[in-house]
Amino acid sequence: SQKYTAIGMLGKATDTLDATGKVTEEKPYDQVTKGDLENVLQKFIGDIMQVPPLYSALKKDGERLSTLMKRGKAVEAKPARPVRVYSLSLQQFQPPLFTLDVECGGGFYVRSLVNDIGKELSTCATVQELTRTKQGPFTLEEHALQEDKWTIDEIAQSLEHCTALLLGEPARKKLKTEHPGETAVICE
Repeated sequence: SQKYTAIGMLGKATDTLDATGKVTEEKPYDQVTKGDLENVLQKFIGDIMQVPPLYSALKKDGERLSTLMKRGKAVEAKPARPVRVYSLSLQQFQPPLFTLDVECGGGFYVRSLVNDIGKELSTCATVQELTRTKQGPFTLEEHALQEDKWTIDEIAQSLEHCTALLLGEPARKKLKTEHPGETAVICE
């Protein structure tokens, strides 16, 4: 699973579903209450169907959709696909901004979630900030090496700890390296 903290903004939609895109729509959001938002979130917990954003790493004919979009090519939306949301909670609501904590499975797009939340609230919404706080066994809080500890010894110690975590993961792949007889372990 992976976890994210996302800051969304009500009342604006963009072509990329985040703050980097061009505004495509603006709608009033004054009617949205904290209770409305909390109620809507319940619809997005569990196994749901989600349409991935057009600006994404998904591919068409071997090229990323985002690359095709940037070149001005016409790209059709991918069909909705099943994704899993383990938990979803509202951390803060100061209109037009709201902060979510999301724990989800692979293939999930927080940008699509925020866009869908906006639609469910009869307005629109886009992601302003997105931080991945957990990926598999690694958490930002426990495993990120602070800049003041970027020394050879600290990095080596951190890598030893991370390797131990990876070896304990059930879903792992062995990849070939440049040197015969060596393999690298990568988590999916």
